[in-house]
Amino acid sequence: MLRRSSTDFVEALARGLSIITAFSPTATALTASDVAARTSLPRPTARRLLMTLEHLGYVRSSEGVYTLTTKVLELGTTYIATLGIWELARPHLEALVAETGESSSMSQLDGSDIVYVARVPVPKIIALSVHIGTRFPAVATSMGHVMLADLTADELTELLDTPSRSGIIPRVAPSRDELDADLAVARERGWALSDERLSLGIRSIAAPVRDASGAIVAAMNVTVHAAETSVDELQRRHLPLLLETAAKITEEWTNLARLPVPDPLTRA
Repeated sequence: MLRRSSTDFVEALARGLSIITAFSPTATALTASDVAARTSLPRPTARRLLMTLEHLGYVRSSEGVYTLTTKVLELGTTYIATLGIWELARPHLEALVAETGESSSMSQLDGSDIVYVARVPVPKIIALSVHIGTRFPAVATSMGHVMLADLTADELTELLDTPSRSGIIPRVAPSRDELDADLAVARERGWALSDERLSLGIRSIAAPVRDASGAIVAAMNVTVHAAETSVDELQRRHLPLLLETAAKITEEWTNLARLPVPDPLTRA
């Protein structure tokens, strides 16, 4: 990782990206002063960067208040498109949702958060809004536990030292000993359960998606409303379908990785 002292570190780019990440689900409209406070940048610098981003189409302003535009989605969807995650997972997620009648999503780790990269929702009211790009603290989610369980102790310690950028305070924040115990169970089972840890009313179960080497590269879940679906029903009815779906996606992902990649220099 590049450090600020490195001659290859571009401070202006870092500052511009910090402006974009200053916005969050709980701070969708910010003034230049707000952005300066959230990024620790001088207000004149924050204002110039906001005006630059506005010129490029990533933010818009009205009476001194700035909001992100949908062009910001291009930054995330480009990443997703390069991996082919959504295109590969979508039919499987849709089939799973058709069978369970419950929402299903896929996420990857980013620091100490999970970030949603694919989702097929059903029209049910839950406590938290979820969409592609949503971040939640990994320690409070079933998908997070699945992916954290694949890390070494040192990797886990380093990850947990990274502050969450989700803006969400989980209902249950486990101690390190409690987390280690939970991850040991998830590692042994091959799946993880979160029973209203993130928020009241949200119950989910998750399974891993692996690459050709066997490493966990993503997790997928089935999410239910706790008042409608018991833990027993979630495990008895939905878990087998979830594990089957995750295995299918893993198989396709593995097969895709084995395909020869054509050399663009040899094309006519």
